[in-house]
Amino acid sequence: MTDFTTRPLAPGTWKDFERVMGSNGGARGCWCMHWRLPFKEWQAGAGDGNRDALRTRSAQRPPPGLVCYLDDKPVGWVGIGARPEYPRLRRSPVTKALDTTPVWVINCLFVRRDHRHRGLQTKMITAACGFAAEHGQHTVEGFPVDPAPGRTAGADNAMTGIASAFREAGFTEVARRRKDRPAMRRTVGGT
Repeated sequence: MTDFTTRPLAPGTWKDFERVMGSNGGARGCWCMHWRLPFKEWQAGAGDGNRDALRTRSAQRPPPGLVCYLDDKPVGWVGIGARPEYPRLRRSPVTKALDTTPVWVINCLFVRRDHRHRGLQTKMITAACGFAAEHGQHTVEGFPVDPAPGRTAGADNAMTGIASAFREAGFTEVARRRKDRPAMRRTVGGT
């Protein structure tokens, strides 16, 4: 049996995060900066610029997400934080705010290629919800892809997670602004 654990991204876990993201920084040099920066700035920083920006952010509080481990080997990343930290979410008709509820958003789920298709996303989502609750949050939101039956999501589309994993982690669909993109929420605690 493998032991699944997580650790907040911080200077002490940065090297593990780099191992998870690989030399490409996840997808297209993103380094989990896609939702944090205007598109042109994100694109211009692809690679080293985005990596350096998240490294700087990783030294701040609260941490920007969790590095995920199987038997102490880094295998995944889940980015989560307060909605205002992700200005690009506001501009998308799919991910804009549903209402005025203060939420933390799971914005990125990345599993190393050699550990995919093992059901890790549900564990990662559940861990992120616990992390949010530990930081006094009450509501967590996600905008995963929901592929048609018999289809799989492409890597770029799946960066926000797969809807079935969110359902398994206790999320409920609260809106659907595009046929393959449900808005999902889960109450996690806090005040």
